[in-house]
Amino acid sequence: MSAPHLDVEQVEAANTAFYEAMERGDFETVSSLWLVPADLGVDEEYHDPADTGVISCVHPGWPVLTGRGEVLRSYALIMANTDYIQFFLTDVHVSVTGDTAVVTCTENILSGGPAPEGDEELGPLVGQLVVATNVFRRTGQGWKLWSHHASPVLTESEGDDGDAGDDGDGAPA
Repeated sequence: MSAPHLDVEQVEAANTAFYEAMERGDFETVSSLWLVPADLGVDEEYHDPADTGVISCVHPGWPVLTGRGEVLRSYALIMANTDYIQFFLTDVHVSVTGDTAVVTCTENILSGGPAPEGDEELGPLVGQLVVATNVFRRTGQGWKLWSHHASPVLTESEGDDGDAGDDGDGAPA
């Protein structure tokens, strides 16, 4: 097996591990899959690792989060407020150049929040379609997440009337 093919397989495995840990609500594993400042040569003796903006994350509808503290806090909040989440990844594409890899994919997400008060069953499940870009960096411990950016995909029924950019005269605005 060629080295580039092996790199692609290892990145795919790291990407899958990230989503599986999210599904299990395994915060420790999610945390371990993100770069630490030392992975990028940042001297933690002089920089607070929680404030060092070496990693970033954009959840759908959220502002950019930078640094391990902000990013991992966001995952802790998501896990604490989501009773069930499952990712069906489609359109997965992996590109590796040197020690950096980019994974683009569509996250077909099925999730449920807390059940209504007094109801022991899971609250209603909601489906969401999100496109994501995950950037990985090769480290001595394998491939780790450097950046995650996810954006919702609007369906035609969520748009105005499917004529984006049309000001009514048939010509683009």
